[in-house]
Amino acid sequence: MKAEDEQAFREFVTFQMPSLRKLAYLTCGDWHAAEDAVANALIKLYPRWRSLERPDLYAKTMVYRAAIDETRRPWRRERSAGDAMPDRPLTDPAGATDERLHIRAALYAVPARQRAAVILRHYLGLSLEDTAGVLNCTVGTAKSQTSRGLAKLRELLTAERINLSGEATEGWTNAVA
Repeated sequence: MKAEDEQAFREFVTFQMPSLRKLAYLTCGDWHAAEDAVANALIKLYPRWRSLERPDLYAKTMVYRAAIDETRRPWRRERSAGDAMPDRPLTDPAGATDERLHIRAALYAVPARQRAAVILRHYLGLSLEDTAGVLNCTVGTAKSQTSRGLAKLRELLTAERINLSGEATEGWTNAVA
């Protein structure tokens, strides 16, 4: 290939590379496979460069086909164990899950209207006026329902914690305060 053709090919690759990579990624869904597909398409395009009238269209067609071929390769379907491993160690969520389950069980033991008031106020963060509007009651009733629901929830969680360990802990009741 002549030096001027080679320079034109390099400029073409530099200019078209981002769009070709995006096309390949959108076709196969994997950046690594997309890189391989673009590289394989450009390898095939290089010898034909001088004879093409519209190399951009030809390159896009080749990249699309190469991306489909990359996903069909048997070794692409295999996943190593390293793919699923996190980059950094994660903390064990078992304790938080247990606490959420205990709070949920205690919440379901609270009467329905009080439970709704507590959820609207403290979980969804609604104001007293909005909570009263949802519950179709006065602001004072919403306030008392919330207060009674929280008191019942604290009572249930404290009693449950006493039953589980024999003594109450401060951190358990603060989870709903």
